Formats: sequence, C-alpha cells, structure tokens
Amino acid sequence: MRFVSSLRYAPAILVGRIVRVLARWRKPGGGSAIPGVVVNRIAPGFLAATLNGFPLGLVIVTGSSGKSTTTKMLVAVLRAHGLSVFTNQSTANISQGLTSALLEQVGLSGKIAGDVAVLEMDEGHGAFIAGSLTPRVVALTNVMVDQIDRFHDSEMVAALLAKIAARATESVVLNADDRYLADLGQVLEPTVSVARYGVTAEVLAQYPRGLGYADTAPTRLSAGTGLQLTRVAGRDADVHFATGVQSIRLPARGIHYAVDALTALSTAQSTLGERFDPAIACTALSAMPAVFGRGEVVTVGGKTIEFVLVQNPSSFQLNVDSLEPGTEQILVIIGSDVRDPSYFWPVDTSGLGHVLIASGLKAHDIALQLAYDDVTVDRIEPDVPTALDAFVALPDPVAGVKTIIFSADGMRRTRAHLGLVSNTEEPV
Repeated sequence: MRFVSSLRYAPAILVGRIVRVLARWRKPGGGSAIPGVVVNRIAPGFLAATLNGFPLGLVIVTGSSGKSTTTKMLVAVLRAHGLSVFTNQSTANISQGLTSALLEQVGLSGKIAGDVAVLEMDEGHGAFIAGSLTPRVVALTNVMVDQIDRFHDSEMVAALLAKIAARATESVVLNADDRYLADLGQVLEPTVSVARYGVTAEVLAQYPRGLGYADTAPTRLSAGTGLQLTRVAGRDADVHFATGVQSIRLPARGIHYAVDALTALSTAQSTLGERFDPAIACTALSAMPAVFGRGEVVTVGGKTIEFVLVQNPSSFQLNVDSLEPGTEQILVIIGSDVRDPSYFWPVDTSGLGHVLIASGLKAHDIALQLAYDDVTVDRIEPDVPTALDAFVALPDPVAGVKTIIFSADGMRRTRAHLGLVSNTEEPV
C-alpha cells in the first residue's frame, strides 16, 4: 500500500513532463508555466504535497518587493552551510510556475532530493494556496504601493501576507521598519516565534525619501532584539549580529539590496538555528553575483552594460537615487506591463539628468515624465530592438557604464534581443 501511495502523483508527473517537452518544442525558451497549469488541474494536491515533503521543511519568502534577490541570497547562505536546497530558480513565484519548477526535479514518487525548499512566492498566489502549506519559516520583506491593478491598497497586501505568515509552524521573519509588518508581528507573536530585523536610525537618516515602504514604522529596532543594518556605502554594508559586526559586499548598489541581504541573513538564522555562522553567511553572500536584471552587469559586443529593473514607484525611486554619479549613457525602456503611465508619476527622475533614448510601448509617456522632471531626452524610439542597437553601438562612456533602466516587459525584450535569455532564466 505504501508503494502505491508513493506513486499517487506519478501519472500527473508524466503528463506534466510530456506537456513540457511539447511546449518547448512548439516555442523554444518559452511555455514554462504550461506544464504547471496542466498538473495543477489534474492533480491539485501535487504542489502542496511535494512542497511539504522536505526533511527540513519549507521556507517561503514573500512581500511586495525584494523577493527574488532575497531568495537567491538565502539559498546561497544555506548552501554555504552544507544544506541541499531546492528553489524556484526561474523566479516562478505563482502556483503554475512553482509546479513547473517542481516538475524539473521531482521523481515519480513525488519527492525531490534535498534538505529544504526555499521558495519566492507571489503574495496573491501565495495567499491563495497558503491553506494547504505548512512552512517552517515565512520571511516577509515589505508592503509597498505595488501592482495597483491587482492590489488596490496596502491594507490588501498586508492582509495577504498575514494569511501566508499565519501558516508558519516555527518562525516568521519580518521587517521591523515596515509599519504594516511591525503591527502584524505583534498579532502573530502569541502563536509563533517572530524574528525581526531593521536598519539603525543613522542608516535611515541617509535616505530622506525613506526606504520605499507604504508606511515606515516610527521607531527603529532596539539593539539586541534582531539583526541590524548599521552601515551602507555603495555596495558595502555592515550587519550587527549578537556576536558582533560583519561586513558584506552587495551584488548591487543601494539600500534596498542591503535590506534584502539583511532579510536573507535573518531568515537563514531562523532556518539554521544553532548551525548558523555569521562569518560563513556573510562570505557566501558577498560572493553572489547580481540577480537577473537587478544591478546585473553583462557584456554585449564588447560593451559593458548594467541592467536596472524597476517594478514599482518605490524601486524606481530607489534605483534612480542609487545610480553611479555621473552616469553618461542611459536608456529607459518602459513596456506594456505598465498599463497606466501615471503609475510612475510619483517618482522624481530628475537625478537621471540626461537620458539618451526612451523606448518601449510607453516610450512617449516616460519621455514626457522625464521632461517634466527637467531630464533631457535625446531620442524617443518605441521599437526596442532599434533602440538597443543604437545604444549598444555608441562608443563607451567616459564616466560610468552603459545603463539600461527597464520595466519587466522591457527586460524580457532586452534580454531576448541581446541573446541573453535561457530556459532557466525566463521569468514565468
């Protein structure tokens, strides 16, 4: 009977793999979510059963922003401690994408070899499937004014995150500088351990625009009550642990990447318990490359290009403020994913100073916003391939590197045109 039970999902797994082959045959490099859609339809219990089956449990990373970077950092730290980790490498963070990611490695028994699963999870889809999951640890990054076509207000996002956090069996790791999450921690604390992290008052004072959250908590985390970020300077940061201060090298510039690192370190500490070693963790984190489009530096045709992904007004503002001073060559690509151009109007883009080309489906809209912010725009070219070819062909800048700021649609089109897309990188 046990053998029969272990093969319960074998037919669905086989069907999913066949669909995956057919999808990739029909559209090389695409169709990665289709197998998950099929398997979730014919075997709705597969996703939860597999995710709940790891020996050291399931760790979920969720929130408005920073999920992808935090997840990659956390995985690197756990692996440096000797754990075998399953994760959704392709940033597949909705239910069908998660199922497709599982199909890449799951055996016919429905099990995946590994100690622990660490998954980035979309807040909306995560809340939808949360009732079937039993994560050991849930990490909450922040609540931002994000995806207003899906989440109408910050209270809605906070409620979705609360639903996911309530499923944690051991610990909830949360950002104490985010007022919504700070309040949630007080609600959760009687029933589950809450690990908090945050920046010091001195660090916060460096950022007069704030940290990008929908609402920043009025007070900072007290010393000794959680991990604290005590210094940020470009790509360098210091973190205060109970055993002392450790320095880290960030994969990209900016306070938001430093806070992502803090989230990953705090979550690793909760996951590993006494096995956690701050020195090992910070060494592993410092060796990480930039995450897929987020401060990623690539070489195309002998030209060095930095990619800067902006997904909401907060990330746009933080990235503009973190650009290398004097950056000479900037291309901005805003695509079809930004349905309402006014979404980015709260961003003060004046720090860009001079943009060579505005491109994408919303090229004219972003060019208008830049003009209102007294940013000079040399050229408006809605066709992304044409804009990219012109931008890459320019001689190297005297100061800084060629910099492309793009929305998610712009990122996909850029990577595809420059030949940088692979099956394991394409977001679902």
